Amino acid sequence: MRRVIHHAAVLLALLFALADHRGYAQTYPSKPVRIIVPFAPGGGTDLVARFVAQELTASLGHPFVVENKPGAGGLIGIEAGVKSSADGYTLVMVSASYSVNAAFHRLGFDPVRDITAIIQISQGPQLIVVNPALPAKSLRDLIELGKRKPGAIAFATAGPGSLTHVVPEMLCMMTGMKMTHVPYKGTGPALSDTVAGHTDLFVSAPAALLPYVRSGRLRALAVTTRTRFPSLPDVPTVEESGLPGFESILWHGLIGPKGMPREIVERLHGEVSRLLRKEETLQHLRNDASAPAAGPPEMFLAQIEKEIRAWRKVVAETGIKAD
Repeated sequence: MRRVIHHAAVLLALLFALADHRGYAQTYPSKPVRIIVPFAPGGGTDLVARFVAQELTASLGHPFVVENKPGAGGLIGIEAGVKSSADGYTLVMVSASYSVNAAFHRLGFDPVRDITAIIQISQGPQLIVVNPALPAKSLRDLIELGKRKPGAIAFATAGPGSLTHVVPEMLCMMTGMKMTHVPYKGTGPALSDTVAGHTDLFVSAPAALLPYVRSGRLRALAVTTRTRFPSLPDVPTVEESGLPGFESILWHGLIGPKGMPREIVERLHGEVSRLLRKEETLQHLRNDASAPAAGPPEMFLAQIEKEIRAWRKVVAETGIKAD
């Protein structure tokens, strides 16, 4: 009898919890929602977060407020977000650097198991560009030169441990070529010195590079995704250039702390999915040389996990450091 009563009590508790969650989701949000951006205002992640926050505020009737928490390459803001209450009122806008950070650093949380993936918002390529003075008209030429003259090619990065750092290192790892890393404090100076010819190669988002490619001050060799970039249809992918399996995607996405109610995740996912179908959103993403991603939360989480494994392999095999 005691066992029956115990089981009945457990069942009732589960039913009440389920009812509470459903009711909670129907009234969500009932107060302002915070979206943490782990970088300073004005960058790509911040702009995407502010656009999404504005649209969610309009569609859900309560403020979605962006809060910038920069520092430690994004780790301070991300950790603050994923260690918050899982009630749906603290979210984090993350980018592809999230997977790179997880490959380099011992985090204070599990980057896969301690988050709730909500939706991947955008996706796009990086461009591999060189100064035209470098005698490499294609990626195959670059690889041959890097093997024939180890260390002679200097590649600029926005800093050690950045996405602009690991992509060229992965290229070296997969081909056996060798290049020399020249780190800078940010994309601006790295790009400027590559245009000026002080460094030879740079890998970054198309939006910053396109004006220089179109003017002939930089030469685009390849794109890092598995499909070509519509604005540069004649530039092949790295995979088409002879490296099967090579891929690096620039993306932004929304996550929350582990254990967020499924109903709230589904509501946020549905609202952002509708937003990604609007022409205004498509144009906003095109301006940043990216496209909508969408897909279910499980697909987004699988993408994060896949990237972390890939970047950890690059870090382990090349011995590169984030400082």
